Amino acid sequence: MNKHNILFIGLDTHKVSTEVAHIEDQRGAKTVHQGKIKTTKAAITKLARQYQSKYPNATLHFVYEAGPCGYWIYRLLTSLGHCCYVVAPSLIPKKPGDKVKTDKRDAMKLAKLLKDEELTPIYVPEPEDEAIRDLSRARETAMKDLKDAKFQLKGLFLRNNITCKVNDNWSNQHLRWLTELVLPHPSQQIVLQEMIQTITERIKRVERLVNELAHQAKLWRYYPVVQALQAMRGIRFLVAVGTIAELGDLRRFDHPRKLMAYLGLVPKENSSGDNRKLGGITKCGNGRARRLLIEGAQTYKHNANVSTELQKRQETLPKVVIDIAWKAQLRLCRRYKRLMQRGKHRNIVVAAIAREMLAYIWAISREVILVPVDPSTRISRVPA
Repeated sequence: MNKHNILFIGLDTHKVSTEVAHIEDQRGAKTVHQGKIKTTKAAITKLARQYQSKYPNATLHFVYEAGPCGYWIYRLLTSLGHCCYVVAPSLIPKKPGDKVKTDKRDAMKLAKLLKDEELTPIYVPEPEDEAIRDLSRARETAMKDLKDAKFQLKGLFLRNNITCKVNDNWSNQHLRWLTELVLPHPSQQIVLQEMIQTITERIKRVERLVNELAHQAKLWRYYPVVQALQAMRGIRFLVAVGTIAELGDLRRFDHPRKLMAYLGLVPKENSSGDNRKLGGITKCGNGRARRLLIEGAQTYKHNANVSTELQKRQETLPKVVIDIAWKAQLRLCRRYKRLMQRGKHRNIVVAAIAREMLAYIWAISREVILVPVDPSTRISRVPA
């Protein structure tokens, strides 16, 4: 029992309880159901110590599915010195005839598949990286709420045949015009005042989140990468922060094509024999990072040029990063025009430019030196 090198432990995690199963690293070993424990820091720590005591010469390999409970179990187990893997539920192999699904079966299945090397773990961000990502997503959510409120106000004007007399929408002059506007019915006037107040509050909310994101990003370990990415055309602060917050450490990809496939910017393919059929992009992976790059790729429709704002962003950056950014601008602007002249649809051209942008982003990220993270210092943000 104590001579095995690796012990594979499957965890089927839920909010309150967790099912545990394990299998030994030997030929013909059977999966053993350990039982149910509470999903708390103390219970999982106790479970790891029990397995250490029972298998003192074995390396413990834990695995569980990604879900709404987050990554605190991964961070807790890795801080204790154990190996832990988080797998996406959509990538777990499933037999066509397997119609029975229970927590016990799921835990035993995870342990068995990990032993057979049939699971692909996902990338787990560090706690501070996830915090910046939450802040960046909160700013985007606030922008969406603000846009929805503005659309509702415009819909009110359209239904009542009210035309705005100010060309610069949502400026101070436009907001003053809104406060002076009088609708024919008192009920509509109340609705108008509520909408104006909602828009004003959401504008202030967006400004607060942008200022806080700019402050917190300067304390982030990926801030040098964020600064370096802004040397490229079409990538300003918010795009750079959002992209790195969603993708994390780009150095884990040994080739830019793997990064392109990870983000879903490569075309679908259905080839057989001598026939090769390509489709649209796969759209797998992180949709928000892909959308940010698509937005940045729109700027390459213009001629290659270093504007005053771009030159200011490049002042403090190394020459090698600036050279990569200029090389990218020359190639992508030329490729954008060439594809448009061939009659390609504009959306297809923009997606192709965004795909090549990833290669230069990958190259720039490898020029920045980052301090490695010690797993033993990870913070598992969970109650005792």
